[in-house]
Amino acid sequence: MTTIKICGITRRGDAEAAVAFGANALGFVLWPASPRHTTTAAVAAIVRHLPPFVTPVGVFVNPSADDLAGAADSGLRLAQVHGLVPAGVLRLPVLRAVHLSSTGDAIEPNVDDDTVLLDAHDPVRHGGTGQTVDWTRARAVAAKRRIVLAGGLTPLNVREAIAMVRPYAVDVASGVEATPGIKDHLRLRAFMDAVRGNGT
Repeated sequence: MTTIKICGITRRGDAEAAVAFGANALGFVLWPASPRHTTTAAVAAIVRHLPPFVTPVGVFVNPSADDLAGAADSGLRLAQVHGLVPAGVLRLPVLRAVHLSSTGDAIEPNVDDDTVLLDAHDPVRHGGTGQTVDWTRARAVAAKRRIVLAGGLTPLNVREAIAMVRPYAVDVASGVEATPGIKDHLRLRAFMDAVRGNGT
């Protein structure tokens, strides 16, 4: 089964709908420049209502160690990091966000992590752009390590993406939204149904 992460959660009702439809992980954006930005206080108020088998993920851009510590205190259990990972002992495990290099099947940054999140490259918005990655090249990356495939996934294309790339997980934000940070529950359900219908 392909793991499903719904990113850009800002409301408890959206979190509960995503869980009810079968999400395995929920992403909370703690980068102030994002239109899906939320706070650790808001995260804590939502996370306390999640069942234990759903992983709450904090999404960061160039965080400090203190940022990750605050996220851990709010109940988050994983940090998705775009950019630089702070040095030192961290209280949360880190999932690095990467993108395809300009040619071939290399990734940037060129990390050796067993699992990475592969997204479309955008040095300004750092995800949530609605742009897809090159699935043929992504498949070559997925053949060497576990990838969480992000970037432009929707209920209409996620089945094809899974069939082509064979990722460990898929990550969606804009593809199931009414507006940034506000989920469309019909699209959420359709996305889940499409992933399950792939038979992976």
